[in-house]
Amino acid sequence: MGRHNITLIPGDGTGPEVSAAARKCVDACGVDINWEIAEAGADVMDKFGTPLPEGVIESIRKNRVAIKGPITTPVGTGFRSVNVAIRKKLDLYACVRPCKYYPGVRAPYEDVDLVVVRENTEDLYAGIEFEKDSRSASDFKEFLKERDITVRDDSGFSIKPISVEGSRRIVDYAFRHAEKYGRKKVTAVHKANIMKHTDGLFLEVARDVAKNYGDIEFEDRIVDNMAMQLVQKPHLYDVIVLPNLYGDIISDLGAALVGGLGLAPGANVGEDCAVFEPTHGSAPKYRGMDKVNPTATILSAVMMLRYIGESDAAERLENAIAEVIKEGKDVTYDLKADREDPDSAGTSRMADAICEKLNE
Repeated sequence: MGRHNITLIPGDGTGPEVSAAARKCVDACGVDINWEIAEAGADVMDKFGTPLPEGVIESIRKNRVAIKGPITTPVGTGFRSVNVAIRKKLDLYACVRPCKYYPGVRAPYEDVDLVVVRENTEDLYAGIEFEKDSRSASDFKEFLKERDITVRDDSGFSIKPISVEGSRRIVDYAFRHAEKYGRKKVTAVHKANIMKHTDGLFLEVARDVAKNYGDIEFEDRIVDNMAMQLVQKPHLYDVIVLPNLYGDIISDLGAALVGGLGLAPGANVGEDCAVFEPTHGSAPKYRGMDKVNPTATILSAVMMLRYIGESDAAERLENAIAEVIKEGKDVTYDLKADREDPDSAGTSRMADAICEKLNE
């Protein structure tokens, strides 16, 4: 396939450790990659004055493919999510999160294999907010008052934009993903019974797009019912497509079905570039301890290999991961029957074990 230029963003917290593990495993596949390191996150704030230097975006635009370790997002205060900013700047509109069971993992179900396709640029995550007591909030309250809509004086506001084009491209992506990987059904998730002009629009567009894919079954579910359905009978579902907020929540639920966020990879895909990253956070309290599970990041690398056309390497790497997990010897503490097991492997040892499987 020739040489691939790929941006590697180590992240912060435990990000550099799981990123190094993924890089080691990809290199062990024998794929010719030129890694271009780009720094982002809390660790570079003092150096660059921002957690997302412009050089990071430039590198991704140039190489068109990146893999990223987790980056800390402060809750309530601090800088805005770097993850969200990257998606918006590069218009990475499709967030793809597989939820797949691997034998050897302690999980509520076996044989679960579904994919959550989440719209990445609209909905409440667009970040259109008016702070309580601000001029914008006051103006918005006046706007509502003129329409006989009453809200409390001490309210903050978030705006939820859902567009025809944004909905169409994410649902179309979900169907194309289903076609490419031989999946049989797409389920659109919404709350159209209540939010008729936003979620209702998403559902209307989804139904229209589905007409173009007659060989793939289509259905829709209300989001709260979808959560219950996944807990009760996840095997009924295949590809699930959702607006942004629901997709974030349901993908975590899906990860719980197959063993947790430590096994949950992800991809953020646009028209001409993609960023691959684990679903989990940066776990800064474990930083430097060589402790956390690298599987989600390595599985994200599997997705990246498939994206760049290295399907054989992707298959071999996924099989090696599955073998190490099934054996249960060289796995991190969270994959052990006893989380206090003194024989638990560290991050780097688990990566080494996967590399050894690749070379057998």
